[in-house]
Amino acid sequence: MIYDPQQFAVGASWVATAIGAALWLWSWLGEKDAIRKLRFLDCGVVLLFSSILLRIVAQERQMSIWDWAVVFIGPLFIAAALWRLARTAGAPPAGK
Repeated sequence: MIYDPQQFAVGASWVATAIGAALWLWSWLGEKDAIRKLRFLDCGVVLLFSSILLRIVAQERQMSIWDWAVVFIGPLFIAAALWRLARTAGAPPAGK
């Protein structure tokens, strides 16, 4: 058996997709606290879009219009989710 980094990356991206989908579903169905719900949702979005982008980069066929749409829109969703994660990361200000 020959070690292929591309197959390993694609396999890891499917694992990240499953974890991201689980976090996203937990944020909608299981979490009641608003901030924790938002953080689970954002973590799921980052994992989902980054794993999809990795599979698009690793594919050997030509990119379709949907692939191009995800390549342009995906980083926007990732950046927005990371920004919200950074904004909700710390303790609330002392005055509030």
